[in-house]
Amino acid sequence: MNRKSGKHRARKYQSILASIWISVFVLAPSAWAATETEEKDLADLSLEELLDLELMVTSVSKKPENRNEAPAAIFVMDEEDIRRTGASSIPELLRFVPGVNVAQIDSNKWAISSRGFNNDFANKLLVLIDGRTVYTPLFSGVYWDVQDVLIEDIERVEVIRGPGAVVWGANAVNGVINIITKDAEETQGGLVTGTWGSEEDILGLRQGWQLDNGAFIRLWGKLKEIDSLKTPDDLDAGDRWNMERGGFRIDYDLNDEEKLILDGMIYNGDLNDRVLRFDFDQPSIATRPNDINVSGGNLSLRWEKITDSGEAAWFQAYYDRTERDSKGVFREFRDTFDLDFTQTFELGDRQEITWGLGYRYTSDDTKGTFYASVSPRSRSDNLFSAFIQDAFELEEDVLELTLGSKFEHNDYTGFEIQPSARLAYTPDADRTTWLSVSRAVRTPSRFEQDGDVAIPSIAGVDPESGLPVISRILGNDDFDSEELIAYEAGHRVRINECMEIDVAGFFNDYDDLRSNDMGLLSRDMDPQPHLVTPLRFGNRVEGNTYGVETFLDYQARANWRLMLGYSYIHFDMKEGAEVGDPFGDLIEGYSPSHQLTLRSYYDLPCNMEIDTSLQAVSDLSTIDIPGYVRLDTRLGWNPNSRTEISLGFQNILDDRHPEFQSFLFTPVTEIQHSVYGKIVYRF
Repeated sequence: MNRKSGKHRARKYQSILASIWISVFVLAPSAWAATETEEKDLADLSLEELLDLELMVTSVSKKPENRNEAPAAIFVMDEEDIRRTGASSIPELLRFVPGVNVAQIDSNKWAISSRGFNNDFANKLLVLIDGRTVYTPLFSGVYWDVQDVLIEDIERVEVIRGPGAVVWGANAVNGVINIITKDAEETQGGLVTGTWGSEEDILGLRQGWQLDNGAFIRLWGKLKEIDSLKTPDDLDAGDRWNMERGGFRIDYDLNDEEKLILDGMIYNGDLNDRVLRFDFDQPSIATRPNDINVSGGNLSLRWEKITDSGEAAWFQAYYDRTERDSKGVFREFRDTFDLDFTQTFELGDRQEITWGLGYRYTSDDTKGTFYASVSPRSRSDNLFSAFIQDAFELEEDVLELTLGSKFEHNDYTGFEIQPSARLAYTPDADRTTWLSVSRAVRTPSRFEQDGDVAIPSIAGVDPESGLPVISRILGNDDFDSEELIAYEAGHRVRINECMEIDVAGFFNDYDDLRSNDMGLLSRDMDPQPHLVTPLRFGNRVEGNTYGVETFLDYQARANWRLMLGYSYIHFDMKEGAEVGDPFGDLIEGYSPSHQLTLRSYYDLPCNMEIDTSLQAVSDLSTIDIPGYVRLDTRLGWNPNSRTEISLGFQNILDDRHPEFQSFLFTPVTEIQHSVYGKIVYRF
């Protein structure tokens, strides 16, 4: 890692860490006593016992339900899985989920999608952190560089592959990722974690205590510094970055049934980047350095009620502020305010009703350049929503039919209805077969209606005028919602106490997908005379995809656990999206047809463990990215209940390789092999 400004950064980070740590002790009551966290000894548990720890999930129906009986393709990573992956970021965690494609673009950008349609602006995957939606209405995708928490604070990650629109609404088209953090009561005492490696340095701090009124609190901070990757020419990619963030959470039990949760976070970071700039005099394009500053914060208040009779309700309100200044390209300030209420109650002996209401207000203020802009510069939008689901037991404890729909009104396309029907057959506790059909939509983004983006390539010189010709992607006021009708089926079976198999298949029928409709050549004088070939957003693409996802969990021995995941997807698209379409998310070659992941957790004597993962990904033919095999290994040692020491090796088989090619602004970079050491100490 480049250490030219290491002393300056070290002083800056030390002062920030000192401020966070002093704040913890100043805010804490003088009478607090640090509580030693009781560690779970999971090494001696059978697979059946391990599965029982993660049986309850909430992402499928917005209510607690048994994971094995949920009528959806759901995958759960619990805190033990998270710890033993050795992952230091949310994108790296998602590499281990069957059916989810994670491709690193450079050191601070990822392309992440479920069931295809991947690119750096992937827009069919809804991501939540503790119920807070983190996608941006600017392009209906996620800025993964600012989505982070202290990894040790994550309780579980629930991933739905397939539509979740019936409860989560628009943009939950091909999947939902719900990251759920631990209660403050579970993070009492202190924690220090440090990671030092060839590519990244990370330092995290946490302190938890209990107030006299019974409320539990935690404060935390995290600093991250990531080194640059390499270009195919073995040059520095100029994409190093650092991020500083901190937050708090308060959990307070009002009574035996009701609970209040208040949490918040702030962050600030600087990202180095390279962008492709036009040189009209040549004409050509050239790579230039570019700096991006990101900052923001959020505050969330949540009320929960769960009664002994089975009734449950929760209300959440949050405010989110994001600022992103890509100097010389685009700047955006955005404020979001969201209200959400959900209630579940039983109706008779065999029916359970879940319903909810929601409202979201979002407002932006932007500053554009020749390369990217929106008009008008500022815009405010409202989203009103309601949903209802009725789970009816056709045969008690064996056959359940769930019918429901989401109803939304947005300022882009008006009223949207997203219904769903799911059937689950559970003859015993070890087997579940489920079927579903559902409709989901992806509503237009700000760029799709109001945007103007220059494509970083020059088509040539016009023979008559002698002017360079470039292309621009333009928004369309008439751009409609993309639509999906999804047909799914799945089967889960626990063969014995050592083995579980989960298989899901799907057929997705898409309509009104995004296309780029070419317009007439025109002349532009800004910043220099040139000709423009406009590509205006349209809805001319339709087609279907189908595929299968499988997951095997096998406890080979008492001290050895194996997990195998495989996914396959096939595209059949019609009209629109030609090869070379700069948005390219409709082309089969932007998503791998085959993905395979093999994980091994092996417990050694003397509280040591060795964890290995093998990932094989097929090629991305459209953007000329070859398939690759990635091997990671982690060696861990837990000398006592307070301390964890680990050494990790990543991308062992390959000096470096590319995983994705961005089509806007950023040239290709390659992922290098790396090594890291990590220490976690609890007190």
